[in-house]
Amino acid sequence: MPTPFSGGCLCGAVRYVSSAEPVFSINCHCRDCQRTTGTAYAPVMAVPKEAVKITQGEPKYYTAQSDSGETVSRGFCPECGSGLFSKLSASPEVLGLKAASLDDPSWFRPAIDIYTDSAQPWDAMNPDLPKVPKMPEM
Repeated sequence: MPTPFSGGCLCGAVRYVSSAEPVFSINCHCRDCQRTTGTAYAPVMAVPKEAVKITQGEPKYYTAQSDSGETVSRGFCPECGSGLFSKLSASPEVLGLKAASLDDPSWFRPAIDIYTDSAQPWDAMNPDLPKVPKMPEM
């Protein structure tokens, strides 16, 4: 995978660059991710927070409580609404990047499907990936 790599929103108002490779990559099937993406799951990779620099614009964040009692803050472009980032209060050292926001998302490789107990029946998940019904221990 290329490092550094970059990404941004649909309209170009918010851009970022990461100087580190992902720590982990997932497909999250929780209902909140379904609602924020408008589809069956959110493909997300986590990178060390200090490795990500926002090079243009400023995302807006929406914070909600997760089923574990922790919080999840989802960052999006205030102009076009594209989802870009996720911050987990349980893991403040990492920043989740939405794979579709990458300039070249073709190299994204998820390692696991999580929250599969809320996966939609019409979602054709990769049978080769491990499945976890809720949030795994990280």
